[in-house]
Amino acid sequence: MAERMPARERLLNAAAELFYREGVGATGIDAITAHAGVAKMSLYNNFSSKADLVNAYMQRRLEEWRDVYRERLRNATTPQQRILAVFDSYVDHAALAYEWGFRGCGLLNAAAELPVGDPGRAVVAFQKEEVERLFKEHLLEMEPGAGVSIDETAQHLSFLLEGAMSRAGLDGHDARLKTARKIAISILERL
Repeated sequence: MAERMPARERLLNAAAELFYREGVGATGIDAITAHAGVAKMSLYNNFSSKADLVNAYMQRRLEEWRDVYRERLRNATTPQQRILAVFDSYVDHAALAYEWGFRGCGLLNAAAELPVGDPGRAVVAFQKEEVERLFKEHLLEMEPGAGVSIDETAQHLSFLLEGAMSRAGLDGHDARLKTARKIAISILERL
């Protein structure tokens, strides 16, 4: 079945696993092509460089998270549930990485290895800003006239979620994310 998958997909799948499990810098082209079961030339036929592959990996992780979030959003009928859907999407996305040894946010892990100014870091910043924007959007649905406190609460929820994800990565499981969700509920109940 993997043999029928296009080389680009096999390379992205191999890079996703190896970059997440081993790190971007520690994963060489030879390891990726061997894991994908393709010739080295296939990599360069599909990506201009390792940096291009890293960027494609990060874009893919962003889209994976968005898909998971949209799936959670389908069942969210209230603004509070939509806020919690963001937390739940992180738990769901974390579950996808357990077979590789959960290490936290794949985007943040990769960004930590990239130099300032690298386009991959912009992808990560965009995702983190998107999360905060989603919190603001859903908080405004709850409290349309809340003004500045909406921005502060959205930032607080964002920090709570990202901090929990960082700690979860160190712990190797999602318990901190689940605790952060409970804290978010208590914050929302006080609004």
